[in-house]
Amino acid sequence: MATTTASISVSSSDLTGNSLAVASTSTLNKAGTVIGLDQTTGLSSKYYAAAQSNLEIVAAGTYDDNIAAWVYMKNPGSSTEDYITVQISAGNLVVGRLYGGDWCWIPYEGENGIGISTSTTKMTLEYMVVYQDA
Repeated sequence: MATTTASISVSSSDLTGNSLAVASTSTLNKAGTVIGLDQTTGLSSKYYAAAQSNLEIVAAGTYDDNIAAWVYMKNPGSSTEDYITVQISAGNLVVGRLYGGDWCWIPYEGENGIGISTSTTKMTLEYMVVYQDA
């Protein structure tokens, strides 16, 4: 049985006027169980020579909506101006932007696809899905 752990920490000495330190860790389990997630698409790195618009990177229906799944995406670039827009493919609902070095980790229910748009040419996206078999 695989054990996959996700963690995040956020700290600042001046964000709230006082120091801030938040940390959270979670073991990723199959839906409704204590059995660890054991499947992944593998970490992919995709270079886009041309600007992309509403490109679906995780297709709707690929993963059953009754399973546990998580999506990781990162803009490995260093630009403070160029970004990758993350969106829910159905209706192109924007989730947010990933500027150089930014990343996101989102739970995924499988019913809708996940897409991206790039703000310019010559951009790279890293991404992976961690999930359970249906």
